[in-house]
Amino acid sequence: MAAPMDERISVPIDDPNADTEWNEILRKHGVIPEKPPSPTPLIEEAILEGRRLAHENRLEGKDLDELDALEDLEDENFLEKYRQQRVSELAALTKKAVHGTVYPLSKPDYSREVTDASASGPVLVNLTSGLGTNVESRVLTELWRQAAGEFGEVKFCQIRGDMAIEGYPDRNCPTILVYHNGDIVKQVVTLMTLGGVRIGMKEIDKLLIEVGAIKDNDMRVMRRRKDAEDEEEEKREKGGIRGSKQATAEDDDDDWD
Repeated sequence: MAAPMDERISVPIDDPNADTEWNEILRKHGVIPEKPPSPTPLIEEAILEGRRLAHENRLEGKDLDELDALEDLEDENFLEKYRQQRVSELAALTKKAVHGTVYPLSKPDYSREVTDASASGPVLVNLTSGLGTNVESRVLTELWRQAAGEFGEVKFCQIRGDMAIEGYPDRNCPTILVYHNGDIVKQVVTLMTLGGVRIGMKEIDKLLIEVGAIKDNDMRVMRRRKDAEDEEEEKREKGGIRGSKQATAEDDDDDWD
């Protein structure tokens, strides 16, 4: 006796997302799900938006001299808007720059100069080493001076660690204490988490932004970032030139083999 024939229909499905007439029939009858929307339009829209924002913000972080140098390349009204913005920012910074130097502390005036003063904004204290052999402490002391001069609206203070806290171990120096509204809101013991002796103003910028002393879009921070990017780009270009010259020299050597 012959085996009964299998009357089920086999539905060939190669690519359920393909735009074919057969797939349209299958979708219509619910055999395969609807084709998911293409991400291409969303990607293209995101790219265009990114380009638009980059174009609109192309003058962010540039100082007055750099803006003047762009007179022949940019629309005068657009350029003037940024000039006025920079002038206003500089005037505001000058008005707020009531410090501009590192305050040396003694224990009797610590409460007044730090704890009480932090009611009007973050106060940063550098607990320094009493030993001249502490390289990290010397590095931060120099950066402290630079930061105080650059960010005159922020109060930077300094005191020897063992003078602020009796018996404070020198191995914990330098220690950064950040006060705000009378409390310690951040404490950094040694520079290990900030890059060690390789620390620079970029790391100080990040700390100031983190504790709310300055904003992320501060023109001084943006200028430093731009300078770092330009320097990195210059290194890459020089590296490319050296690599090209080296490759040419090797090719010339091969000609003599």
